[in-house]
Amino acid sequence: MRPDGDPDPDDYGLPHVDVVVPDDARELDRDVLAYRREERRRRRRRRARRVLRPVTRFGVAIPIIAGALLVALISGALMTAFGPRPAPRPKGAALAPSPTAPPGEIGGLLPAGSVDVVNHAKKGEDLREMRPAVFGIMPPGSQCPGVVAALAGSANEYGIRFLLVADSRPAGGREPVSLKDVRACAGTAHDGTAEVLEDSKALLAGAYAQTPGTAGTGLTAVFVQPDGVVKNVEPNATPGPALAQKVKSLGHG
Repeated sequence: MRPDGDPDPDDYGLPHVDVVVPDDARELDRDVLAYRREERRRRRRRRARRVLRPVTRFGVAIPIIAGALLVALISGALMTAFGPRPAPRPKGAALAPSPTAPPGEIGGLLPAGSVDVVNHAKKGEDLREMRPAVFGIMPPGSQCPGVVAALAGSANEYGIRFLLVADSRPAGGREPVSLKDVRACAGTAHDGTAEVLEDSKALLAGAYAQTPGTAGTGLTAVFVQPDGVVKNVEPNATPGPALAQKVKSLGHG
């Protein structure tokens, strides 16, 4: 500052700035408080942006999706907690305690013993536990009869097991039915499923099928109720309404 009061010329060409320095620093307290408030607001805004950045990066889609998922989770939990309980599945019927006939006859239980279920690779399955069911016994020398498809269809319709087995007893000059033949015959059951059994002891054939080599011998159908009692035995079974009715009746035995 020159003695006449004019400011000295600015050697750097910068504009003149009036700076007032207060005599008492306490006069700056108000400005300091305002500055600190503004800094705190800036810091809060920066923290909020960091927290919301992952959500708002893709616009409003993410919040909407997150809200929908939250509603779905809450609804599912409420339905699980307060929804209707599924009815317990009924247990299988117990074996009849006092059949009217001995095992191996109509009115009695199946013979005691076990067989192999070839389809499911199950060995030693208890014969009496296969119920309700229809057993088809193929005699030696027989070709695959059409009744196999009919029985498989009816059994499938009424929820009954259908099991196909060969008569393994000696048959003189007749060619025995091989396991391969039984499998091929089971493949003709297009409207249902024919499970293939291997009965090496001929438990079923020995009790219900005709003597091997008997003229005109065809497939023997054995009908077993849920309680294990044999309700009907049909030698030389043929397709028809009467046969389908016998399958249907097993559900009410």
